[in-house]
Amino acid sequence: MDWSIQDIARIAGTTSRTLRHYDEIGLLKPSRIGTNGYRYYNQAALVELQRILLLRGLGLALPVISQVLENETDAAKALDGHLEWLKQEQDRLARQIASVTQTINAVKGGGEIMAEDMFNGFDHTQYKDEVEERWGKDAYVKGDSWWRGMSADEKAEWKQRSQRLGEDWMAASTAGIAPGSAEAQALAKRHVEWLTVIPGTPASDARSNPDARSNVDVRQYVTGLGEMYVADPRFAKNYGGTDGAAFVRDALKIYAEQNL
Repeated sequence: MDWSIQDIARIAGTTSRTLRHYDEIGLLKPSRIGTNGYRYYNQAALVELQRILLLRGLGLALPVISQVLENETDAAKALDGHLEWLKQEQDRLARQIASVTQTINAVKGGGEIMAEDMFNGFDHTQYKDEVEERWGKDAYVKGDSWWRGMSADEKAEWKQRSQRLGEDWMAASTAGIAPGSAEAQALAKRHVEWLTVIPGTPASDARSNPDARSNVDVRQYVTGLGEMYVADPRFAKNYGGTDGAAFVRDALKIYAEQNL
């Protein structure tokens, strides 16, 4: 069975013009062209379109999507990765929705607001024990104070920056580029710069006090984080799973050895 371009545009919530553009740039070819000149798409093409729309939803540019599709030809495996990420987002959003709904009901009804339940899905203290164990209580206190002192807009901007970094890592990993490539090393540089913003981390301490570099092994800190991303599923999920986290680890290790 196949579907016309108009059917697919309607079903997928896109436009015929967009589908024709995908055809023109070689991103999504129709399965056949009818005698009437219309484009028709079969089931395999629909699976490919779903992958394209999912990657677009992550904010990836079309050339990057093309590279991802070219390097990951196993559609089922790729969709498994997408599904896992979507489930994680679904869980996080469901908890936020429940928290906000509860707050709205309490405010409208004049009921008591349960502080313990208000921020489910917003938790930024979930790695408290790890931070204190690895870098001391002072590191956590500094980071926690920094976060609490940010405005809502600043927090939103930080979350967006973090999300973009994670998405760019996932895209690079899926595209199959080498950890030592210029693209991967540019991401590693961004990652280290991102770490230096967080007070209390060895990377931040080294930036604010260059003389302390002899007392803070930033290279070990960065490579250690890479290992932790792989070892802990809670961190690995930010990079698309264990394979993505391993790619980040390898790229960070190369960057640290060459630049830190």
